[in-house]
Amino acid sequence: MPYLKLRDGAELFYKDWGNANGATVTFSHGWPLSSDNWETQMMFLAEQGYRVIAHDRRGHGRSTQTWDGNNMDTFVDDLEELFAHLKVSDAVMVGHSHGGGEVTRYLGKHGTRRFRKAVLVGAVPPLMVKTGDNPEGTDKAVFDSFRDAMRKDRAQFFLDVPSGPFFGFNRSGAPKSEGQIRSWWAQGMRTSIKSAYDSIKDFSETDFTGDLKRIDIPVLVLHGDDDQVVPIQAAGLKSVKILPQGKLKTYKGGSHAIHNINADEVNKDLLDFIKS
Repeated sequence: MPYLKLRDGAELFYKDWGNANGATVTFSHGWPLSSDNWETQMMFLAEQGYRVIAHDRRGHGRSTQTWDGNNMDTFVDDLEELFAHLKVSDAVMVGHSHGGGEVTRYLGKHGTRRFRKAVLVGAVPPLMVKTGDNPEGTDKAVFDSFRDAMRKDRAQFFLDVPSGPFFGFNRSGAPKSEGQIRSWWAQGMRTSIKSAYDSIKDFSETDFTGDLKRIDIPVLVLHGDDDQVVPIQAAGLKSVKILPQGKLKTYKGGSHAIHNINADEVNKDLLDFIKS
């Protein structure tokens, strides 16, 4: 399996699939998952002739479980090392949820020289937590309850999240996939508890407003209007107004995991945007 040894000795697991000479699309996964959560999109685009790259964020999946460095600036510096190693250029960057924050901070901090477009899927920017300046956000008490649940019984909490709000399986009449729940649980339990715990603060309290303003390439924002994890009113609707070249597509009735539940539609939207 391919790994990149980073500046601090940590090893980052990554996938580099498809046509090595094709146009490149990179993927950043959500919390507390791994690159496996993008497998449907990666396989689809690889079969269309693209080169697709995804990594397991440090502390997640098959990457090194570091004690420190579980924060956005470290995560995007890791990405810059990976992209330099893989000679990524003229690419499209895609991120879901926490990974959408990673895409936003990467482009805000390291610039857009490697990328020509980006896609944010159910992404956390501009800011998740409720503040005086962000009244649409979620109360900090909710994120505190996540941390408490992880300390009490992480394994059960990591069943409760995908069984309910993540995929929208708690909605009346929603078809439930036991496979999706088990896959989410398996990916989450492979992530270190320290990284998963620290990342709650990272995805909820990081303010990406300045990063959004600096992104000078076209950005497609895909968001479900029934996203119970990252509500569209506090995220997608606000981000698209801040982005200099943002475009929003709303998925009617869509959950937080539209790339899993509405995979065919998301795949088409990605392909159309990449080719346009």
